[in-house]
Amino acid sequence: MAKFLYLVLLFITAALSSFAQNVDSLKNTITPDSLGRWYAGNTIPRKQFKVATFIAPAVLMGYGFAAVYDKGPLQQLDLSTKAELQEDHPLFAAHVDDYLQFAPAAAVYALNLSWIKGKHNLFDATMLYATSAAIMGVSTHFVKQGVGRERPNGNGQNSFPSGHTASAFMAAEFLHQEYNDVNPWIGYAGYFVATATGTLRLYNNKHWFSDVVAGAGFGIASTKIAYLIYPYMKQIFNKKKEGKFTLMPFYQPGASGLMLSGRL
Repeated sequence: MAKFLYLVLLFITAALSSFAQNVDSLKNTITPDSLGRWYAGNTIPRKQFKVATFIAPAVLMGYGFAAVYDKGPLQQLDLSTKAELQEDHPLFAAHVDDYLQFAPAAAVYALNLSWIKGKHNLFDATMLYATSAAIMGVSTHFVKQGVGRERPNGNGQNSFPSGHTASAFMAAEFLHQEYNDVNPWIGYAGYFVATATGTLRLYNNKHWFSDVVAGAGFGIASTKIAYLIYPYMKQIFNKKKEGKFTLMPFYQPGASGLMLSGRL
């Protein structure tokens, strides 16, 4: 496991190094309007639903649910992973995962402020991230309450799925969606950071291995769903905004007040 974490961190370093080498060339070739972004004005085209895009997160979540109720090899993998980590690193306590989970999302804003634009402007990107967070937060909360799995350290009955891991992979998918067309390495770096977050949850003895795997699935799926439904949400919002209302005083014998008129 220690070797695995080392490899994960090594991949993150390599990804960030590759990204840093490309930043200067990106700045010289990309301007705010040269990306061919697929939105125009206040309209965002609707994305087509494709089953294939949800296969990976569905498999990750399915593995997690199977492990929760399994009494065989999947349960043994959870137990052996915990035992090995605790034997090798009994005093390990690093809380960087509390902050690392937000790093891929923060990268979206940092890149935008550096004039390296993604698919959406900052307002739409923020709304997409907020929608993803809402979907992820609600889904993981109810699953945690419904499953009631005890944490490996015995501190709580809300182990499944890992919320930190879900948050990290939600942000990683957000970064991937926004910048994969600009430079795929940016998206890869986000996933490496998310993987490191999940690995740290195991080292800190806060989650079982299957909690982390399922959390990754919940996070990825939440962002993918947000990108599917946001164009419909924005269309509804724009229609309401276009409605014209007029507020005017009125007076007639025996009554007076304000009258609101308009159209939706």
